[in-house]
Amino acid sequence: MKYRIFPFLVWFKYLTLNDIKADFIAGLTGAVIVLPQGIAFATIAGLPPQYGLYTAMVTPIVAALFGSSKHLISGPTTAISIVVFTSISGYAEPGSEQFIAMTLTLTLMAGVYQLGFGLAGLGKLVDFVSHTVVIGFTAGAAILIATSQVQHLTAIATAKGLSFYQSWIATISHLEQLNPSVLSVGIATLLVAILVKKYQPTLPNLLIAMLVGSLLALSMGSDVGITLVGAIPAGLPPLSVPDMSLQTLQKLVPQAFAIALLGLIEAVAIGRAIANKSQQRIYPNQEFIGQGLSNIVGSFFSCYAGSGSFTRSGVNYAAGAKSGLSAIFAALLLIFIVLLIAPLTAYLPVAAMAGVILIVAYNLVDFSHIKKILSTSKAESSVLLITFVSTLFLALEFAIYLGVLMSLILFLAKTSSPEITLMSLDIKGLRFVEGADHLGYTCPPVRVLRVDMSIYFGSVNHIQNEIECILNCRDVSCLLILCEGINFIDLSGTELLLSLDKKLKARGGGLYFFAMKPLVKQRAIKLGLTASISPRQFYDSRQKVINDIYPLLQLSVCERCEQQLLKTG
Repeated sequence: MKYRIFPFLVWFKYLTLNDIKADFIAGLTGAVIVLPQGIAFATIAGLPPQYGLYTAMVTPIVAALFGSSKHLISGPTTAISIVVFTSISGYAEPGSEQFIAMTLTLTLMAGVYQLGFGLAGLGKLVDFVSHTVVIGFTAGAAILIATSQVQHLTAIATAKGLSFYQSWIATISHLEQLNPSVLSVGIATLLVAILVKKYQPTLPNLLIAMLVGSLLALSMGSDVGITLVGAIPAGLPPLSVPDMSLQTLQKLVPQAFAIALLGLIEAVAIGRAIANKSQQRIYPNQEFIGQGLSNIVGSFFSCYAGSGSFTRSGVNYAAGAKSGLSAIFAALLLIFIVLLIAPLTAYLPVAAMAGVILIVAYNLVDFSHIKKILSTSKAESSVLLITFVSTLFLALEFAIYLGVLMSLILFLAKTSSPEITLMSLDIKGLRFVEGADHLGYTCPPVRVLRVDMSIYFGSVNHIQNEIECILNCRDVSCLLILCEGINFIDLSGTELLLSLDKKLKARGGGLYFFAMKPLVKQRAIKLGLTASISPRQFYDSRQKVINDIYPLLQLSVCERCEQQLLKTG
């Protein structure tokens, strides 16, 4: 029990000195990477830069201690940052005290949702959200992020709260306001980040790019209209109090749920991806608890909603991290670094930040998976496009809900149409083969079907239609269902099977089952499957079912049959 409440005790007691050294090196690497990212993500969220750093200081420590992954690094992320901005910007001016207070409230509420899901054992929820939804949402969010930075890159002022297409229309219609100096700083920063990443991938490209952008702006002077970020406070995350008024809580309920869901999807998906490489097992419920607690605690230490970061988690694993201690080291080392360089942010141009954020937005788009989805699956492509378009033109929380709904519809559509394969006996009459196999024999009164997936209320209509087509042949009196692929039978499925058995018995035959899984059979019996179906109609031996069913047939029918299955066994 104590290991579930304090899961860090599991890995902490096995740490060696070499493990601690490896975690320290990985933590140092993560601290350097998150420094520019934290500032950029806070800007995306509409918050002062230091709030991104505060989130990177507190959130990863709590998530590492109470989560289940050894390598997952939590903190500010792009997708959640853009959702935070769109959720609060309609109620308060970005960067204002009210905006910050409502953001902290949103973070607390999202954390409560996540913790509740974890305690209730709802970790399986993430399995019902298609990865396609996440890809479509993040691609749309990337374009929204890029759109939000155009005004900082061009110095073209636009009204607050404009939609995606309104922002572009306002920018294009005021191109005469474009400031070449501001644009050159942003483009230079962008190009430096790309070139460093390409030719020196081991170096912190974003940090170097921001340094170059700052030097370029400094060389241009202060009279060319370049706006600076300003100095950030050099210190520990201050205590904070979320706005707990009933009015604010009511406003943010749907947005908090959307952020909670998105954060959990991100964290568990990233944790599993890294675990596949590290051979570690991830426990979704424990991860829910870790993410929830990190956001709850963070909301009282000036942090906004965070989740797992794929970039930082991947780097953490590649750097040789051995445990969650690496995330703790990364947070503590970040505090030390911020104390040293905080005054230097006073010289950081907003345009340089915009260039960095454009790089971050571009990296969000998973081009390889998008291409694969569009070329292989029409159903998945529709989910991808609907989620993507909804992200651009609807409120982001509704885009997430719509994508999840589309995933569920797609899942139900698949399970409601289980594959039903017509089988036959092989030449020797000893095993079943697919009906399309020319080496197999079929017997006119007997039909053998293999049903894959479940027989439940959603699939009953499809199964009934398929079987009724077979029973239209009046010679059919026996139906054998191969049940190896059936995982579940509910009340509606039980009633269908009883109805089919009754119809077949009226023809002198019956409904038979082969290799039904014990738990499936036990549940079906409780629901009344054996009310009129005899236990003798269930078989576990293939040879026995062949020997028992075929001799039941009318000899007159068998004598006219050219295949003479009775003679083969």
